[in-house]
Amino acid sequence: MCKTNGTLSCIVVMREISLTDKERQVFDRLIQVVDHFNLGIQLWVAGGWVRDKLLGKECCDIDISLDYMLGRDFCEKMNDYLISTGEKTQKFEVIKCKPDQCKYVETARTRVFDVWVDFVNLRSEDYTEYIRIPTIELGPEARDAYRRDLTINSLYYNIKTCSVEDFTGRGLDDLKTGKIVTPLPPIQMFLDDPLRVLRAIRFSARFNFEMVKELKVAAADSNVKSAFSSKISKERIGHEIDHMVSGNQPVKAITSIYELGLFWNVFTLPPYVEPLVPKEYDRICVASMDVAWRLMHAVGVGTFSDEQRRLYLYGALFLPLRKTVYLDNNNEIGSSVNHIFKNSLKVKVGNVIKLHDLLENFSSLIPFMVSSESMKHVEVEWKSDMIDVPVPLKLRILLGLVLREIKDLWRVTLMLSIVLMKDSLVESVGNEIDVFRKAEERILKLGLERVWEVKPLLGGREILQILELRDMGQRVGRWKKKLRQWQLAYPSGNVQEFIDWMMNDDAKKVEALYNMKKPTGSTPCKSCIM
Repeated sequence: MCKTNGTLSCIVVMREISLTDKERQVFDRLIQVVDHFNLGIQLWVAGGWVRDKLLGKECCDIDISLDYMLGRDFCEKMNDYLISTGEKTQKFEVIKCKPDQCKYVETARTRVFDVWVDFVNLRSEDYTEYIRIPTIELGPEARDAYRRDLTINSLYYNIKTCSVEDFTGRGLDDLKTGKIVTPLPPIQMFLDDPLRVLRAIRFSARFNFEMVKELKVAAADSNVKSAFSSKISKERIGHEIDHMVSGNQPVKAITSIYELGLFWNVFTLPPYVEPLVPKEYDRICVASMDVAWRLMHAVGVGTFSDEQRRLYLYGALFLPLRKTVYLDNNNEIGSSVNHIFKNSLKVKVGNVIKLHDLLENFSSLIPFMVSSESMKHVEVEWKSDMIDVPVPLKLRILLGLVLREIKDLWRVTLMLSIVLMKDSLVESVGNEIDVFRKAEERILKLGLERVWEVKPLLGGREILQILELRDMGQRVGRWKKKLRQWQLAYPSGNVQEFIDWMMNDDAKKVEALYNMKKPTGSTPCKSCIM
């Protein structure tokens, strides 16, 4: 901690930060409010905005720190100023991060020249041994800097003097040399708030900065690991992991979690899973994600939306655990991967479970999609009730049924399938990129890329009338499935062609009913058979 004559001091650097016109307009307005009411307070932009600006990156998150004044009070003063100048006032909201803790941790948010700005007071925090909820006191600025997770996040930009203020005395140097360091001894900071470990990992991966040795040792400490389950909410853990997976270096981040021995502390499995998961599966999970990451970049990241990319990486990370199950509180079999999302991270990624469930079916079709040989032996274990069609049409039916389930996630599923089959595919058909391109080309050539949008030619009630049944039942359900397959096999087929096929496939009474309703010398339309 920097001290001068026993008092806290800081390094002040007249570092030029390139402001946008909008940022300058916002900062000028804030200074006008302070001067107009002679508030006698100082305003700083804190944390990430300063860090990113010094790194030459744009940042849209402006967090204003005030000394000895609550954010809500400043927003009220700002509205008073707007009234005095004849301008329209702005509504503001007060966000209480932990309503049961203290009013000082609230954040006031409002628009300043159409820019969202957060206002929060400077504060110091003292932690107890067993809980993450600290005792809060307002100011001063140096104490506020030392409560922050990392030195690179503890820099302040004084909007009055246009200077960068480094109250820890090393934030600027760590930013320049690419070091991840805590303002205070890491073991102390991590025991106070173990979430800081995940934030250190996330920023290390994001900026490709190096975590110093002392920090790594503290992060791997057994007491810190124990504090993960006792001090941090699962929502906060999930929030940090989501940032990592959605970030620019997800594999580097998750690898750091593994290397620090924190994998199973973060991704907690339910007790008594079946089959048993060896401890070294953490390494296998990370390796699976690494393969998926490299494959995605080889294919082209722009092929996928942000959400598809997120689901894909989560799916790859837990691919080795996809078949592990457990008994839940209702004595029902549940997915261990679903348990991780629901209970360990509390994030919503239900589609990952769906992707895992369909992987086996999709994977079984890939050899047929990439093969140039005849399709004579398109047989899979998961589809025994295939309608009787020529062999070349079977692949279209089987692919269509899977794609109808996964919809626009089919490219994600295709890549996960390739990751799953990696070793056998490399031996048999070449590298993974060729497999992806050939399979993608086959799906497009078959016209199946939007197959889930195809409407059925007949509804359940129409089939009910054709079969001359009184109510819906299993028989109608079976015919709806047959119709789905038939349309996949014959995408250009019409109602009469299906009825002709249906007559030949079902009982004579269907034929009799069809003949009875068929107008002589004409082709029956959809309404004719109602």
